[in-house]
Amino acid sequence: MIQNKDIFDNRWEYIRAQSKSWWSLITDDDLNKVEKAPIKFDKYVMIIRVKYGYTREQAREEINRRVKELDASLFKDLGKKEKTH
Repeated sequence: MIQNKDIFDNRWEYIRAQSKSWWSLITDDDLNKVEKAPIKFDKYVMIIRVKYGYTREQAREEINRRVKELDASLFKDLGKKEKTH
């Protein structure tokens, strides 16, 4: 689970790039609202709750699961790049 909202902020560009494929109801306007929010993770959770009817905990768990998968994919790709150099 993302314990530190800074982690979410640090991965925001990657999360934003994946968001519309993860969530079919997410729009560019939603992502722009998250971009401008002082605490991006909280705004993202709120948007997922509104769009999908999740509880706060369900939204957090689902976001955390997807970010964890994204992290695994990013680190896997980094490992491949290091081996080729």
